[in-house]
Amino acid sequence: MRPLLRWAGSKRQLVAQLSEYWIAATPKRYVEPFAGSAALFFEINPKRALINDVNSELISFYRGMKRTPELIYEMASSFKIDAETYYGLRSTYSEETDSVRKCASFYYLNRFCFNGIYRTNAAGKFNVPFAKSYAGQFPKWEEVDSCVTQLRKASTRSRDFEKLVSEEVEAGDFVYLDPPYAVQNKKVFTQYNATTFGLNDLERLREILKLIEARGANFVLSYAHCDEALEYFSDWSQRSVQCQRNIAGFAKHRRKADELLFTNIDLGGVKK
Repeated sequence: MRPLLRWAGSKRQLVAQLSEYWIAATPKRYVEPFAGSAALFFEINPKRALINDVNSELISFYRGMKRTPELIYEMASSFKIDAETYYGLRSTYSEETDSVRKCASFYYLNRFCFNGIYRTNAAGKFNVPFAKSYAGQFPKWEEVDSCVTQLRKASTRSRDFEKLVSEEVEAGDFVYLDPPYAVQNKKVFTQYNATTFGLNDLERLREILKLIEARGANFVLSYAHCDEALEYFSDWSQRSVQCQRNIAGFAKHRRKADELLFTNIDLGGVKK
């Protein structure tokens, strides 16, 4: 199932490999601390799920779609697709008080912004430009409705990943972690803002993986293939995969990049 949103860094291309770990683990619940577009969640359709992201605007959108999806979809798809409409909605988005219109604006801005990037300026305002190249229409309602049906199975949070995992992960959970990448104190791409996730957070992330394992839960972490990842997460099994980078402005400049999957699961369902 295609996710509701476009999202920079989405692991939609890797869902086949990631799903193997879900099947092997036979978990009780799916937990995703860095949800983004939640591509793996929409692919595997778990019966129970906990979806979290520090981006409160993203989680507000998901909550809105659980409550009033028809109204949001109807309004978002009614806006004209051009730069003037896009920049008009972008300029008023942060001050919007009507919940349906705000969710509709979020959906529209995500659909037609440059490469599905979510980025804010120093004042906290969304500032990604309009996609000059064709970004596609909204999905058909039937597809959106299927996503909403699945989304309603999930609880939603907007918390720091460490707090979420330490307070809510239980034995038998499957935790998929796909944080923004910090490589030599620079992100591979800007997902939220300049202070969202840095090298100092990798130590916290390593400790959280230890906690997940101690709780009797399973995890998969996806991360850029870099020295930092190999240093911090070498205690666990690793697997190299390739993923298309989608941040370059022109398709001809986009290329395959090595990514690493770290896990305490083997594909026979036995923990390391």
